[in-house]
Formats: sequence, structure tokens, C-alpha cells
Amino acid sequence: MSSSPTDRPTVDDAPILHVDLDAFFASVEILDDPTLAGRPIAVGGAGERGVIASASYEARRFGVRSGMPSVLARRRCPAMVILPGRFDRYEEYSRRFRDIVTDLTPMVEAIGLDELFADLRGLRRLGTDPVAAGWALRGRIENELHLDCGVGLARNKLFAKLASKRSKPSVVNGRITPGAGVVWVDPATERRWLAELPVEALWGVGPATAAKLHRLGLRWVRDLGAVDESTLATHVGPSMAATLVAYAHGDDRREVVVDRGAKSLGHDETFAKSLRTLNEVQIAARGHAAVVARALRAHHQLARTITLVVRFDDLRTVSRSQTLSFGVDDDGAIAMIGAALAETVELTQSVRLVGLYASSFLERGAHEIQLTLPMTIEAPSAREGIEAATRARQVGYEALRDAIDEVRQRFGRSAVGTVAELDEHGLQVASQRGRNAFGPDAGPPAT
Repeated sequence: MSSSPTDRPTVDDAPILHVDLDAFFASVEILDDPTLAGRPIAVGGAGERGVIASASYEARRFGVRSGMPSVLARRRCPAMVILPGRFDRYEEYSRRFRDIVTDLTPMVEAIGLDELFADLRGLRRLGTDPVAAGWALRGRIENELHLDCGVGLARNKLFAKLASKRSKPSVVNGRITPGAGVVWVDPATERRWLAELPVEALWGVGPATAAKLHRLGLRWVRDLGAVDESTLATHVGPSMAATLVAYAHGDDRREVVVDRGAKSLGHDETFAKSLRTLNEVQIAARGHAAVVARALRAHHQLARTITLVVRFDDLRTVSRSQTLSFGVDDDGAIAMIGAALAETVELTQSVRLVGLYASSFLERGAHEIQLTLPMTIEAPSAREGIEAATRARQVGYEALRDAIDEVRQRFGRSAVGTVAELDEHGLQVASQRGRNAFGPDAGPPAT
């Protein structure tokens, strides 16, 4: 393993780069409010059902981590500040982050807002030193964005991601230990990691899969290398079994996929107080529809499939989908479909989460919404809603809607709206990610 600029593998030795920003959401919050520096902070939902999305290293000293219920995080670190998150700000930093990496190579695959892969093989003819390039990249991110990151270099995605994790700071016995910054995985390091890493270190092995593997007596990556793939497939499925066995031998043939588009756009919310009636679920879906519609228009896309997700208090989750013969990006059409799908869900108990998602994308402009609807839909109200929304898509209305989107983008979401968004409290505009995408703020106890 190498972390020094003086070690000089070639691009053929380390063609894949993975870069991961440190505690991204929390770090951006500290940049915007320097008084938070050095304090345990987290971004997430502060309420009873909230979850932690990002935690500063000061919070991690207390055992706080991403994905942890906020209630548990509070117990571990009572002094921690939990902020609701500002996705517009994170997306701005993410765009700048990607632009910096794209200056090195256009062969970039974003995995999330805060991490991406890059394929360096196009730099072979330039005689690029990949480790030196990794250090230069890390320096630009620090100087221009004032964010820290870890950089991993390896022959494939598996080891590059493992390397970037090793390059970042860690918490050992309650103390923050600085990371190496840049790590290159040489063949000797590959062999050592495959022999000593737990199965949880592998890509795609979450708590549920890890528990299945543990029950089989498979706790280390080296154990997977000796197991029969067909036997493993009966417990984790054939696809996962093949992947795990390949990883155990250091094999990962996944390529860097440039400009991988999102397969779906959506929004969901976990409620501080569970919903009990169909009307409440439909109101929630209508709010999500406005968010989804604006996201579609921002990406210049239409969606053919709308999916409603409902999660009950016992964590049982059901979903309902409707695929159209044309694409929509209209608030009213999506809201009507969501409301109709809600009618097909039997509300056997209270609802803790409602989500609405759009998928099966078409490029906006290349496809127009049809004025006749050759389709079959189970709920009559949805068809009526789609017909009404489609009739509303006249040139004047579309221009007004796009103008509203543009004004909101320039001056804020509450700068202008439609009559439908007015109530006795003023303009009520759904935010791009909801008030809090990680769970509700503190509110009435769940019932």
C-alpha cells in the first residue's frame, strides 16, 4: 500500500480512482457556520423517527454514524447539534467537486453527491503518474472547496473504494486518527486485504446480508473464497453469490460508467405523527408530486411510471405503480395518479412514511404528452385527473409554469407561486427535498 507522492505506479497499475469527500453534509454546514467547527454536529432528522445522514468526526468519537436513528445518536452524544440539511447547498458543492475531477479526466462516474469513480486509462499517453494526480486532485478540492477527501487508486473499483476509505480519517478508541490522504493498492496489499477484511467491508454487503453470511459461518472475505457458489446462492441469491465469490478473489469487472443517469426521481417523508386516513396519505402524496414534477423539469425529463410507497408502523412496506403510454412532468397529473394509487392500498394500520417516485424517463422536448389517452388504469379518478391535467398543458400554461420554475430558481421557492399554493398562511411551496429528507423534526410522539 502506498500513500506517498514518491511512489510511482503507472496508469496500467492503477487505472481506477475513487474519491470520497469527508463527512460531506456536515462539512458544508461547518463551512457556512464556522462556529460549528470542532463541535459534534450531524445532518439528519432531529425527531423521534429521524435518521443521521452525515456526522462530523467529533460526533463519530461518540459512536454516531450515518444511518443511525437520531434517538440513539442523541443518547450517545447529548451535546450533538442536529441540522435538517440543505440539499441545494450540497448539490452546489457536489457540482463543483465533479467539475474539478472532470478537469483531470472526463471519464467520471458519480456514485452520489460526495463520491465518484474516474477511469485514468485515457491519460496513459500523457505519462500521467496516478498517485501524483491523486495528490494534486486532493489539493485542488481542499484549496477551492475547503473540503477534505480521501483518494483511492487501484486496478478495479473494488480495491479503489476500499483504498479511499483507508485514506480518510478514522476514530480509534474515541480519538480521531488522520488518514493517509491518498492510497494506492499494490498487489501485495490486495492479497493482505483479501485475507484480513471482514465481509462487511465488501461493496453491497449491508447488515441483512452480513447477518446471513454470519449464520453460514462466513465472517471474513477469505471465507467467501472457499465457499461453493451454488450453496451460497441459496441463501443470498445467484447474482449476489457470484459477486461475493468474485470479490473474494479480487475480481471486479465493473467499468466506470460515464454520465450514468438516475433511474428514478422521488421524494418521501417519515412523519412525526403517523397518518391514519386515506385523505392524509393523499395530501402527503400531493405534496411529493410537486417536488417530483419540479425535479423532472429541472432534469428536462418526462416520466412514464409513477410509484407510490407506503410504510406502516410495523415497517411493512407496500408499493403501487402505474405506467402510462406517454410521459408527464405536470404537478397535477402526478398528484392525481398518486392519489388514485393510494386508493388501492388497504390502510390496515397507521402510516409512518409516504413516498412518490417517477421513473421510465423520456427526454422532454423530444416527446410530447398525448392529448388522447390510450391506456387502462384501475382507479377512475386517476384517469380523470390525467385528462384534466393534460388539457391544462396548453402553450400559455406551460410557459407560465416554466417561468415560475425559473423565478423560484433565481429568487427562492417562496418568491412566486400559483393560486393552488396559497392558503391562509400565505404561499406554501413544497421544497425540492421536503423540509427534512431524513425524517421529521421533533414533534408529537408517534402513536
